[in-house]
Amino acid sequence: MLIFETLLAMMLGAVLLSMLAQRAGLPYPTLLAAAGAGLALMPDLPSISLPPDLILALFVAPILLDAAHDMSLRDLRRNWRPVFSLVVVAVGLTTITVAATAKWFIPDMPWAAAVALGALLAPPDAVAALAVMRQVQPPRRIRTVIEGESLLNDASSLLIYRLAVASVAAGGFDVTDAVPAFVLVAFGSALAGWFLAKLIGSVLRSVEDVASATILQFVSTFGVWLLAERLHLSGVITVVTFGLTTARASSAAIPAIVRVSSFATWETVTFVLNVLAFLLVGLQLRSVLNSIEPGGLTSMIGPALAILAVVIVVRLVWVLTYRAFPQVSSSFATPAESLKAAIVVGWSGMRGIVTLAAALALPEGFPYRDFILLTAFVVVLGTLVVQGLTLKPLLTWLNMRRDGDGQDEIDLARSVAKRAAMDGLKRFQGPAVAALKHKYDAIYVSHGSDPDDTDGDMKSMRQAMVQAARGAIDALRDSGTIGDEAYRQIEEELDWFELSGGR
Repeated sequence: MLIFETLLAMMLGAVLLSMLAQRAGLPYPTLLAAAGAGLALMPDLPSISLPPDLILALFVAPILLDAAHDMSLRDLRRNWRPVFSLVVVAVGLTTITVAATAKWFIPDMPWAAAVALGALLAPPDAVAALAVMRQVQPPRRIRTVIEGESLLNDASSLLIYRLAVASVAAGGFDVTDAVPAFVLVAFGSALAGWFLAKLIGSVLRSVEDVASATILQFVSTFGVWLLAERLHLSGVITVVTFGLTTARASSAAIPAIVRVSSFATWETVTFVLNVLAFLLVGLQLRSVLNSIEPGGLTSMIGPALAILAVVIVVRLVWVLTYRAFPQVSSSFATPAESLKAAIVVGWSGMRGIVTLAAALALPEGFPYRDFILLTAFVVVLGTLVVQGLTLKPLLTWLNMRRDGDGQDEIDLARSVAKRAAMDGLKRFQGPAVAALKHKYDAIYVSHGSDPDDTDGDMKSMRQAMVQAARGAIDALRDSGTIGDEAYRQIEEELDWFELSGGR
């Protein structure tokens, strides 16, 4: 009962902190992680800990799916070079540099253990990055790169981490075995995600009950992750591919009432998971400190802080170096804008729950496990505080030129959808046609049906309008004329127009 009461108090405190963060213009993950660390140091509180595998499945899987669903595949393709450089090169450089730094401070540390430390510290966390990005609202082209990176970097880093841990157990490392395993896991995970999206999507299309459809969505999300882990595939790549594929389905595939209700539920659940995830980051401090031998903390904190600085600097240096490439600079209006964008991307490297979960997953007896645990916590909390609290002031100081919020694409999609909807009415006649046109112009919304909408012809006309409009925006997105952000906006407007006529 005490744990249940503690969780309720934590949720209430988290909501209050989120409200405070919004008023103060601060990213709420930083306040939540700091609050969790403060709670962990308070006496007489129950210890709350979860198995690392459960942490990854519970917090990372739904957050990744939500992010993948919102990600514009068109924009991700357009920015594949910088995303690839961060997912592969930045992760590799961070792993190597952190491993070398750890060896310099602790010469007796095995290379495999040092590489494992570097790998679990390498990826900016999807939960942290997305939460902070949505709070500070950077220019869209920068957000696309950072969100695209956050969807994929866990896969590369966790693979290196698993290989390093396995090499400690096996007493050696064979690169000729590692490379084929990497290719096989990556390809197999992507294929599994695509296949499961098609299979589960066909099932969801036949479910019209809102509660049943929403529950099935969550069950399928966790099921996809767990199945990938059972098959020794990458849960990250599988879930991301699953999310990107399901997001490309036509809006006509799911009833409007199901989509509107489930989207609202997903927004609430992902917020709750974010809250619990960042509180959990802080609360793990107690278990970390308890695992360290008396007197060992002082000797560990110096190297841990040095590694925190290395993690921040390596990413910043790589992004600034990559910015010098012609294909990167040419995508911005001026060299100054290119430099500003590189600084923001380089400074957006917050670590989070994945890093800590990977550290906690190290087996008992792993070389220098206590040092790795403490360093992971220092880097997570340090990046959330140092970078999370300064990111918004940095954007203000740089005074970056706005690159548009996609309003031009929204206006285009709305215009094309309206024209298609009006064409869908051409085969109908009578005064009801004019009434429906008026309602569409205003994107008329009511909580129920109008008296005249009970007429069968009226419902048929409304359905013809919606069907034609949905087909038009599907064509715009498939051709790359609009991105998913504009598509979702018009999709929502069409959903409300359809629902305004009753079910």
